[in-house]
Amino acid sequence: MRVALIHYWLVTWRGGEKVLKAISDLYPEADIFSHVCVPGLVRRELPGKTVKTTFIGRLPLARRYYQKYLPLMPLALEQLDLSKYDLVISNESGPAKGVIVGPRTLHLCYCLSPMRYLWDMYPDYYAGAGRLTRALMPPLLHRLRIWDQVSAQRIDKYVAISNFVASRIAKYYRRDSTVIFPPVAVHDFEVSEHHEDFYLSVGQLVAYKRADLLVDAFNQLGRRLIIIGEGELLAKLKKIAKPNISFLGSQPLSVIRDHYSRCKALVFPGVEDFGIVPVEAMASGKPVLALAAGGALDTVVDGESGILYPDQSAQGVIGAIRRFEGLQGQFNPKMIRAQAERFTLDRFNREFRSAVDGLMAGAPRRSLSLQPSD
Repeated sequence: MRVALIHYWLVTWRGGEKVLKAISDLYPEADIFSHVCVPGLVRRELPGKTVKTTFIGRLPLARRYYQKYLPLMPLALEQLDLSKYDLVISNESGPAKGVIVGPRTLHLCYCLSPMRYLWDMYPDYYAGAGRLTRALMPPLLHRLRIWDQVSAQRIDKYVAISNFVASRIAKYYRRDSTVIFPPVAVHDFEVSEHHEDFYLSVGQLVAYKRADLLVDAFNQLGRRLIIIGEGELLAKLKKIAKPNISFLGSQPLSVIRDHYSRCKALVFPGVEDFGIVPVEAMASGKPVLALAAGGALDTVVDGESGILYPDQSAQGVIGAIRRFEGLQGQFNPKMIRAQAERFTLDRFNREFRSAVDGLMAGAPRRSLSLQPSD
């Protein structure tokens, strides 16, 4: 079976790229296509693989300013010749799924997220943009939304990373999907029954992750909070944080793993499509205090592996911490770890192969349905 993998861009190594690696390992002979790639990153993380880029990769400063070329990406995708492949798998949260395949080629889209800046989070991106970008966004993204919705109908099968993403696929694309949770390196973490007197936050310091709510809440509570991560809000948050809040910036996995093992609990105030960080914390045996929204509803069991709270506000965080502290002795690190083990690579491999096999098994029936009627 000839397989092509389509990924939006390969310039950083985050959750979406780790999913691409997992799929690539399942289909080691597959060819990989992307708009832009950093060769050193590919050599390090995908050894032995060659990534074929669209014409976006040949544009000036594309590796640095690839997002500026977003309006050209639909055209670039549609110029890819995928006629020799039996199966195309797009790994989608940016423009990747819009390729055109032949009538005998099957296309499975593993959807990390419909493009947030086109749909539900458009107002947030628009509000945070500069003056020139705000002037260009409405007409350009209007046309891109039309293409995104139309190209969504080219897919033979959708697989979503969470029930939250499945609901957004249904809303914006009017398509059903199967949920297969992404793989988490659970076995990179060890259960710890020890904890010190601090809470932990791990993640990028960008607006939608709402670290500002944590700073506000812990300023009021006076409890110790350690924040690992960097981003556009780092300087602002440092200015308003009291001394009980520490910022460590970006840290290697070894440091993150150490802090998971020693914290009281992870605090997770944002709405994520899935959220790998809570699963990593639970793999370390630590409870997660998460907003009851997005992917956390699939990963955190209220009262067993953490606390789910309904109000995305500083007061909501404070209420969750007070509830947790009243129940703290009831959380069992080994039971929390067992919850994390629902999201292993082995489980992903098994379910993903099953989804592909099911799609391929249905192919003859679809081919017959495309024949002209008598």
